[in-house]
Amino acid sequence: MFISDCRREFYDVIISQALFQCDHVQYTLVPVSGWQELETAFLEHKDQFKYFVLINCGANVDLLEILQPEEDTFFFVCDSHRPINVVNVYNDTQVKLLVKQDDDLDVPAYDDIFRDEEDEEEDSENESDELEPSEKRRRFEEDVIERTMKRRQRREWEARRREILFDYEQYEYHGTSSAMVMFDLAWIMSKDLNDMLWWAIVGLTDQWVQDKITQMKYVTDIGILQRHVSRHNHRNEDEENSLSIDCMRIAFEYDLRLALYQHWSLYESLCNTSYTSASLKLWSVQGQKRLQEFLADMGLPLRQVKQKFNSMDMSLKENLREMIEESANKFGMKDLRVQTFSIHFGFKNKFSASDIVYATVSLMENIEKDGPETTNFIKALDSLSRGNLDKLHQGLDLAKKQLRAIQQTVASCICTNLVISQGPFLYCSLMEGTPDVKLFSKPVSLCLLSKYLLKSFVCSTKNKRCKLLPLVMAAPMDVERGTVIMVGIPPETESSDKKNFFGRAFEKAADSTSSRTLHNHFDMSIIELKTEDRSKFLDALISLLS
Repeated sequence: MFISDCRREFYDVIISQALFQCDHVQYTLVPVSGWQELETAFLEHKDQFKYFVLINCGANVDLLEILQPEEDTFFFVCDSHRPINVVNVYNDTQVKLLVKQDDDLDVPAYDDIFRDEEDEEEDSENESDELEPSEKRRRFEEDVIERTMKRRQRREWEARRREILFDYEQYEYHGTSSAMVMFDLAWIMSKDLNDMLWWAIVGLTDQWVQDKITQMKYVTDIGILQRHVSRHNHRNEDEENSLSIDCMRIAFEYDLRLALYQHWSLYESLCNTSYTSASLKLWSVQGQKRLQEFLADMGLPLRQVKQKFNSMDMSLKENLREMIEESANKFGMKDLRVQTFSIHFGFKNKFSASDIVYATVSLMENIEKDGPETTNFIKALDSLSRGNLDKLHQGLDLAKKQLRAIQQTVASCICTNLVISQGPFLYCSLMEGTPDVKLFSKPVSLCLLSKYLLKSFVCSTKNKRCKLLPLVMAAPMDVERGTVIMVGIPPETESSDKKNFFGRAFEKAADSTSSRTLHNHFDMSIIELKTEDRSKFLDALISLLS
């Protein structure tokens, strides 16, 4: 069973593990971070196993072409990457896709993209021997016309096929969280547990935190999970269960859109949350002044908001959400309230779903080397277990460092005008020596930085055209090998459908310039590029998108 160890919600790994353990099925868990590792892992295990479960990888490429498996090898793919490769969709034997039935896949019809080869040879030798010369000539002319018509129809069909596939594959986006799909599978099998439900919630929240799905999709899926939460947690209101120190209770709630605020100080959370930082323009002196005015409007003393949230006066915390929402509306932050879920372990441990997302992402992308490459994945996996709260708290501490680094880098990029317009897109490049630059050699951290930077730039610029542009961002990847990591993200608009066209654009720009690129990430919009090829690659990208 192969797992993608970063970027997508990997919380479904535990759900599938739990299902296997329920049925006493032996399995091997192999974390992989890209296509190269997936191919290597498959080659190492293909002689031992015939059934492979691919989670958060494999749907958007032709698996049979890449892995070249034997005919008795079968793949079960649960992946939120879209669009799904058409060969995987129409392969009836070796590739089995796990998707929600109500997902709008918009796959082209089989006859529009596949066509049986026609045998155009005519077996009419015996008949033609008996024909008169004039009849032979007429028959020959008819055959020529018929073959010409067939070739013309074939060319038209192939042109239409290219157009259909281009429209289908042009944009990269995400479907229902793999964690939710796996939970649905557990529910259908009547093996769903409260722990599995929580992992599904965290998987969905990961998509929302990383801005992979639309607000409408998020709210719809929240509604689906809310019904399961009511079903699984209504008994926890009994006196017997509520007094248990080991009890686990999930609750739906409207919470504040402030990162880690219950495990941080309110002041730090306001400063390091993308939404509030961008809205108040906290990188500027005027923005800092607006923050002080915002706190004053709420009537919160600076001494209280700068200490740990748990240490704030109870009288302030009781009505804190209402106070913040009321003042936020006055300062133009009308979306500070968000639908989410929280979890209670026993009496004192409470975490929101976004807390878990930030913690696990930080553990997976921890840049401090501590053992093999898979160590970070195992630590992140352990942090999702309620028996490993120390790992979770370690992740929360790392997440605070990550969010501080992101906000400081965003402030630096805007104040030094590092975001420049290249015509069809905005471009920003981090130089070697930039503080925390090593952190941004990791894909999720760079994507979060890019999204936060674009949001802040849109709030800061007065150029209306620039507000509608996507962003390409680059950071040093490996100084010794001379490579950079580059990511493209769609425009920051309210009507954005979160579809990303940079994956295909990067491929075409690399092909047209023979740039040395590595398309190893499961997200096509993230690539690695030789530093000396960056200029010609960007020139081709500008020309392509203009």
